[in-house]
Amino acid sequence: MDPLAKSLELIALYDLYQNLLTDKQRNYFEEYYFNDYSITEISENQTVSRNAVHDLLKRTIDKLYDYENKLHLLEVSKQRGELINNIKARTTDEQILQLLDELSKVE
Repeated sequence: MDPLAKSLELIALYDLYQNLLTDKQRNYFEEYYFNDYSITEISENQTVSRNAVHDLLKRTIDKLYDYENKLHLLEVSKQRGELINNIKARTTDEQILQLLDELSKVE
């Protein structure tokens, strides 16, 4: 998997499971993936070693994948999106299309 696709997948997992992480895990993850801070910058801001940041990010990523392996929320969301798109492609009924748009927004 290319780095961009992996980052997007991790962000999607984070969106689903962030409430299951500690404050520190969320903080480091957001600084690295959302604010584009380097491991060195995070370590300087948090006054910890680069290795500590690297280890925490790795454990956080492992935890996100572990949650997905157990709960499958991202997988189900992708399947639901594909089904919605398939239905949209096969119908011209405006009421159904409107309901599918509303369903997509809830997702």
